[in-house]
Amino acid sequence: MDIFYASLVSLFVLVVSFSIHFFLYKAKPTNQCVTSLPPGQTGWPVIGESLEFLATGWNGQPEKFIFDRMSKFSPIVFRTSLMLEDAAVFCGAQGNKFLFSNENKLVQGWWPSSVDKIFPSSDKTSKIEAIKMRKMLPNFFKPEALHRYVPIMDVVTQQHFATGWDGKDEIVTYELTKNFTFWLACKIFISIDEPERVKYLSGPFESIASGILAIPIDLPGTTFRRGINAANFIRKELLNIVKQRKIDLDEGKASPTQDILSHMLVYRDEDGKSMAEYDIADKILGLLIGGHDTASSACAFIVKYLAELPEIYNGVYKEQMEIAKSKADGELLNWEDVSKMKYSWNVACEVLRLAPPLQGAFREAITDFMYNGYSIPKGWKLYWSANSTHKNPEFFPEPQKFDPSRFEGNGPAPYTFVPFGGGPRMCPGKEYARLEILVFMHHLVTKFKWEKINPDEQIVVNPMPCPAKGLPIRLYPHKG
Repeated sequence: MDIFYASLVSLFVLVVSFSIHFFLYKAKPTNQCVTSLPPGQTGWPVIGESLEFLATGWNGQPEKFIFDRMSKFSPIVFRTSLMLEDAAVFCGAQGNKFLFSNENKLVQGWWPSSVDKIFPSSDKTSKIEAIKMRKMLPNFFKPEALHRYVPIMDVVTQQHFATGWDGKDEIVTYELTKNFTFWLACKIFISIDEPERVKYLSGPFESIASGILAIPIDLPGTTFRRGINAANFIRKELLNIVKQRKIDLDEGKASPTQDILSHMLVYRDEDGKSMAEYDIADKILGLLIGGHDTASSACAFIVKYLAELPEIYNGVYKEQMEIAKSKADGELLNWEDVSKMKYSWNVACEVLRLAPPLQGAFREAITDFMYNGYSIPKGWKLYWSANSTHKNPEFFPEPQKFDPSRFEGNGPAPYTFVPFGGGPRMCPGKEYARLEILVFMHHLVTKFKWEKINPDEQIVVNPMPCPAKGLPIRLYPHKG
């Protein structure tokens, strides 16, 4: 009944919005020459094509929205209306290169208004703070830090498999991969690794991820309201953790270099100012989401494809067993071991190509400019889509075929493989994700073979790709 009620209320709001804003939409003044805008359609007044954009993901075909319009209007750029905004979708490697290389020149990062409500900042200069954060993050993911993370990841991964997989005949994969990546993020970002505490904190994160790209209708029962409530709950918990860590640092019970949280607390900008506790909690929340959802989706799809493709599984198994046999009893994995996992990473990259956790992202035009002969007005929202290249035969022949050899040698052409974005806004945790995925693969294949219980299980994208039923599998532990 709650879902039915929420649906009726949402429909009512949309109808009222349509009625109120229809004439405003029609009468909205413009000083641009309409004929010079990119070809396309804007869909319904106010809501535009947002519902269709989201629905193709819910149906497991997020690329359909893009490819239908590339075919109908232009394979390079087309006009639409998404998240209540006029928008242009930039397609292909050319579009990716343009947006990635013009950051803070012609475009800047942008998120839908729903994100501002889920991630409100106590600092009015949040954009400046975001820039500072991006400058700070590389310190957490530089090579010497990553080298230290590998043994920690190995310990957490062993604990994860011991508690969640060992001794089980059947498991639900996606539920466990979410637990794994969140556990790891908690350990490395805020030094929390008690399983019950991690489980308590992880509960609301799925609601946050869904709420970020939901239609921003803030009413009881809506996905958006659940996202706001979940974020507020986690933020309150993190704020308590921040306050306690501050005390521990003052009393010498915690180290200034033990994790990202400590680093943020001791950080001072050029003016000698420290970060506000609320802002630290907010940024840790963002990091936990980034370190939780994307990698958990990738790990789940690795399980899916290795179950479906025995020859690929055998290649990964052979490589990982050679590494396992080179280790002394009880010896942890290290950076050199991970560096040997070349075939495994090619497999992971092919998984990321076919099921990219990041479907795309928005930018905002900060000035009027021309692109491919079309006028892009200042203030328009610009969207790049991973699938406009990942599943495009122009860049990846037989795009639906699973072929890790695409990543041998120099790999794909520049700007065609973009699971982590690109340019100045490329995900700073890319190497961190590579490590956790490979350590997960190592323990997965050296411990088990498995088969899917539902061979025809569908995939949904909301907003991350995930198996509709969580990918239940039957485990067959390796003897010895």
